[in-house]
Amino acid sequence: MSFVVVTDTSGNLPSKTAAACGLIVLPFVYIIDGKEYTCTDTEAFDGDAFYERIRKGLTVTTAQISPQQFAEAFEPCLKEGKDVLFISMSSGISGSCSSAHIAAGMLAGDYPERCIRVLDTRGASLGEGLIALQAAQLRDEGWEVQAAAEELEKRIERMFNVFTVDDLMHLRRGGRLSNLSAIVGTVLQIKPLLKGNEEGKIVAFAKLRGRKKSIQALANLYAKLAVEPEKQTVGIAQAGCREDAQYLEELLRLYCPPREILTVEYEPVTGSHVGPGALALFFSAGEGVRSYGNEGVTGGLKEAMAVGENALRGALKMGESVAKSTLKAGENAAAKLGEELRDRLDR
Repeated sequence: MSFVVVTDTSGNLPSKTAAACGLIVLPFVYIIDGKEYTCTDTEAFDGDAFYERIRKGLTVTTAQISPQQFAEAFEPCLKEGKDVLFISMSSGISGSCSSAHIAAGMLAGDYPERCIRVLDTRGASLGEGLIALQAAQLRDEGWEVQAAAEELEKRIERMFNVFTVDDLMHLRRGGRLSNLSAIVGTVLQIKPLLKGNEEGKIVAFAKLRGRKKSIQALANLYAKLAVEPEKQTVGIAQAGCREDAQYLEELLRLYCPPREILTVEYEPVTGSHVGPGALALFFSAGEGVRSYGNEGVTGGLKEAMAVGENALRGALKMGESVAKSTLKAGENAAAKLGEELRDRLDR
């Protein structure tokens, strides 16, 4: 093993997946009624109950990982003679990445022969987690830490983080929208599409009326922008909205089936910020995808919607053709069986 891959719980990776890939996962802290909690076991986390409590008014605050905690996690690896690659949550929405850099500086003097690389994924949830899995794959293929980091930087640039939320008020509380925008959106049932931009900050780039249209828009963007989806593991994260996630899965498989879909529940820290009903999609697209929607949003979204609609029409036509062929084959088989029965009766 040429280096150790470290990440954090905001990457939303299932505990068993992270363990199987040999990842070290550091926990963020969330606070309820003055008591601190961590979520290191995804199977034990009851997301439905957690998000229902938030819907009913539960207040959750969060705390980032400190430089000292990072140093305590990195140093044992360095002592074993291994380099460290830390896959971080976006610096545009958390100070955790900066804390990791501080820890790397603290340890550099004691381990001058070792390398600690901190990668800012400019994403969260599976926008971070999928990069961590790819880092583990490169490690297993024998890449050195510097070369792996450079390769992953390119992949981060092409990773599209896009999501919608059910309640704009959670984004308002987090400073993502103005009070007026949140109130108007809630009254009119406006559902925003948000993305991680070039700096890893969350920005709204479109608004749609109604939940179903916003989910369809996610799938349409995938149909338009995904590069070689048949070779990709595509990520979906949901916060207490399993049926919506299943609907999105169905659309992706109908439009352009990916190699694999990894669907997870938002863990408590990132989930408390996006709020119940958040639904996110993560996939690899072309260069410059992070600037998609910066200009000409309406036209770009309409084009994406058209791509999705065409994909749906094609799938429906194919389904109709298959159904007709199946029906015709059934009719022929029935006719043949009828003839055989008549021949037997005639005898």
